[in-house]
Amino acid sequence: MSADVPGVTPAQIVIGQSAAFSGPAAELGTQYRAGALAYFDYVNAIGGVHKRQIRLLTRDDQYEADHAAANTRILITKENVFALFGYVGTPTSNAAIPIVNAARIPFFAPLTGASSMREPFNRFVFNIRAGYNDETEFLIDRSVRIGIRKIAVFYQNDAYGLAGLAGIENALRKRNLSLVETATVERNSTDVGAAVQRLMLKKPEVVVQISAYSSSAALIRQMRDRGFAGQFYNVSFVGGQALMDLLGKDAHGVVISQVVPFPWTTANPLVNEYAAVMRKAGYEQLNFSSFEGYIAAKVFVEGLRRAGPELTREKFISALETINTRTYALSGFDIQFSRTSHNGSRFVEMTVIGADGKFKN
Repeated sequence: MSADVPGVTPAQIVIGQSAAFSGPAAELGTQYRAGALAYFDYVNAIGGVHKRQIRLLTRDDQYEADHAAANTRILITKENVFALFGYVGTPTSNAAIPIVNAARIPFFAPLTGASSMREPFNRFVFNIRAGYNDETEFLIDRSVRIGIRKIAVFYQNDAYGLAGLAGIENALRKRNLSLVETATVERNSTDVGAAVQRLMLKKPEVVVQISAYSSSAALIRQMRDRGFAGQFYNVSFVGGQALMDLLGKDAHGVVISQVVPFPWTTANPLVNEYAAVMRKAGYEQLNFSSFEGYIAAKVFVEGLRRAGPELTREKFISALETINTRTYALSGFDIQFSRTSHNGSRFVEMTVIGADGKFKN
């Protein structure tokens, strides 16, 4: 192996992550990282990958694009990481991509469903989760099937919110329907008063929320306080556990689409493995975000194994492209990469928060 492969020594592989670990979206970064670290630590404890330990360096970007760009430059040029892993959010991931392309570095499993991570094809970007178009199509299809027609959208005024809004509008257009109203909130803000006023006037049957958990919780609470009797739908990025923790009893009935299997299904071997590894690492609370981080880490490690002991970025990318449903089994969660598609999954299912404060599916 060449001695100048960034982040790779005979003893370790260093990878980097920029995500929100403080601010209104901190729970997303914290939970995702917890699941990933639990798996990496598990692998390290049994000898690593080709005798190398995996070391994850993390930097806080507070869910702000300029911070994410700065962190990315530092991770690549100063920390000399082998790959980038587990960025959280659309605006932050978008900010990193030009730097990723220039450095020709793998960008693995960002926690975003934005089309900008999927189209056009980018050889350096690998997605584990389904896209927002998959999630919004799923939610709209199920709404329309049960007779719901008056649908509004509350969205974050940035690339994430606009991506989700476009997905909903496309799904409705296919059914000759349109939104009854839209309302926005700024990223990292809970100032939702104007949005509440705007949405209440149109009396939608469903408000689909494309925002982070703090602003989504504020909208739900204020609209319910004003007598809103409709439903709230969310895509997975909201962070279901964080949303439920903020809302308490007001979380009852909130619908969230999910892009990983239900983390409490004991009949699923992958779930049982995740639960055991998390508990061994000291995490008693299971949730969708840490499960996504766990799955991402597991697939990342499989790529490292397939790349072999003479590790390079090019070998790693080529190895990941051999992972598919014929050669790699994850119970209840299929991963399908190829030389022409790095969109690993289209898995989506619906959950609802019950009166007992637990997720149902």
